[in-house]
Amino acid sequence: MNPVTEPVKLVVVGQGYVGLPLAIRAVEVGFDVIGFDVDIERIKRLDAGQSFVEDIPDDRLRRALESSRYEATTDPSRMTGFDVAVIDVPTPLHDGVPNLSYVESAASMVARHLQPGGTVVLESTTYPGTTEEVVAPLLEEGSGLVAGRDFFLGYSPERIDPGNPDWRLENTPKVVSGIDAASRVAVQAFYDRIVERTVVVSGTREAELTKLLENTFRHVNIALVNELAMFAADLEIDVWEAIDAASTKPFGYLRFTPGPGVGGHCLPIDPSYLSWKVRRTLGQPFRFVELANDVNEHMPDYVVRRLILAFNRRGRAVNGSQVLLLGLAYKRNTGDAREAPGTTIAQLLTALGSNVRVVDPHLSDDSLPYPLVELTISELRAADAVVIVTDHDAFDFELVRAHAPYVLDTRNRLDGPTVERL
Repeated sequence: MNPVTEPVKLVVVGQGYVGLPLAIRAVEVGFDVIGFDVDIERIKRLDAGQSFVEDIPDDRLRRALESSRYEATTDPSRMTGFDVAVIDVPTPLHDGVPNLSYVESAASMVARHLQPGGTVVLESTTYPGTTEEVVAPLLEEGSGLVAGRDFFLGYSPERIDPGNPDWRLENTPKVVSGIDAASRVAVQAFYDRIVERTVVVSGTREAELTKLLENTFRHVNIALVNELAMFAADLEIDVWEAIDAASTKPFGYLRFTPGPGVGGHCLPIDPSYLSWKVRRTLGQPFRFVELANDVNEHMPDYVVRRLILAFNRRGRAVNGSQVLLLGLAYKRNTGDAREAPGTTIAQLLTALGSNVRVVDPHLSDDSLPYPLVELTISELRAADAVVIVTDHDAFDFELVRAHAPYVLDTRNRLDGPTVERL
């Protein structure tokens, strides 16, 4: 069995923040692409040329649709005859345990349309061993074929950074792997058409660990500066000035900054996959990950405590107050509110009796349980406190400085007599 060097039909299972950019990029380099998703409303929007991913503007999506080489569908039968299938589905946690139900469902579905010589790649973040121990058996059972003998199988961790104008899918190095040498060749041949550079590793477990290492590194270092920020505040030290000074060192230091907590699919979840695997397989705790989880998960609580102290200093109560949150998405300049710390902050404030209002130009009314308002002088003056949760570039921070009676800035975007930084 030889890998198909110029596959024509690609199936991308999952049309979210990872799957949609891959699908559209593949169309642009010559693939016929079936973008499959179980979310009917999402598919309707895509069919109408309406993208919900900032990295894929509507006009780029429409060009893909007009080419007749991109089809968004909820019909699994459209997968028939694929050359390559890529699985980009969520891998959430359920009570602290990896939930691979979406991966399992996708693999079983792909298996029914897998033919000899086909290639299947898992991109979803997961613990080492998933490709070989979970995906391969499901593909074999559903197709009657044997992985490595009849079809190629590999893993390639996604490295999508939503809202990053410099590092996009096509120019970010792509780690690729296979369950055997032939699969590695097939997987690399596919991604060589998609991205500018591929990085080959020896096996799928190494590739799976690569993704977890990348995110665990960020998670631990963010926890470090978050805890440092809390101590620095108590010691009356400007942590932001110290971070700026340390960042001038040209070696041995990488800049990380504190914030209201971590969000998105990666940092709140991915390191726990590694921690779970270590504990389950080796019977030992991954102490750095568990400590980082504890620090980062409680940052929204710390933000609310700081806000309560600020109210107390002004002789006010949180109960009955009006708080305006600037940004609810977890990441700057995106509309991705998955696992967003701002949501936890809003919930905590609401439970304390505060009237929470949100300004976020990247989110829509139907995605929020709180009033979504415009950033206006009247909204700023009506608020007892403004909390900068996500520092979108669209915000007029000078307007905030001029008219907000009190600002708790968790992102270091403002200074002034009415501004308190995290």
